[in-house]
This record gives sequence, structure tokens and C-alpha cells, in this order.
Amino acid sequence: MNLNKYICTGRPTKDPELRELPNGNSVCELRLAVDGMARGRETGYVNVSVFGPAGQAAANHLTKGWLVAVDGRLEYAEWDGKDGRRHDYTVVGNVEFLAAPRSASAEAVTAA
Repeated sequence: MNLNKYICTGRPTKDPELRELPNGNSVCELRLAVDGMARGRETGYVNVSVFGPAGQAAANHLTKGWLVAVDGRLEYAEWDGKDGRRHDYTVVGNVEFLAAPRSASAEAVTAA
């Protein structure tokens, strides 16, 4: 029995990007900064892809700095790049919005 499950919390390093696929579906792609993930408890980075309506919602509402939870599976890809053979992992799954960026929270309190 194989298990391929990945769960983390992190913050997008930039606004998510939504693109249409040739089959008409959409995918939202983002890169998360995850505290304590890398060697020495430093920040690590994770690529995330969210498909369909969930991806459209993420692209419409998420911005850089939101705290989000990701639940999905790891997917491996290889391709030929300018400097040789490249490879990377992406989490394919769902994103749950946890908290707005600190600056957006401060603006909401000030406006109230």
C-alpha cells in the first residue's frame, strides 16, 4: 500500500497565478514559504497547484502573505531546461484560507 499525502501551512510568496488548460479547465499555481521546513529550521518553499473551482477561488481571493493550509499529494516532474535536465515537486490539492496578511488585517481594523 502506498501513501502520498502532504499537509502544511505557509504563506504565498507572491499573488497566485490562474491559467487555463487546453482542455478548458483552470489551474491556480502558487509558491508557499513554509517556516521550519528547511535544514536548520529555516524557511522552505513549496509549489502548489489547485485545479477547477477551488483554484479559481484561490486565485480570486488569495494574495501574497495570506496564511493558508495545503492538503494534497506530491507530484514529481522532469523537463529539459536551458542549463540541462531539471526536476521539481509540486503539491496538487486544496488550499484552505486561514488568516489574511498582517497589513490587510491592520487595514480592516483601522477602517472599522
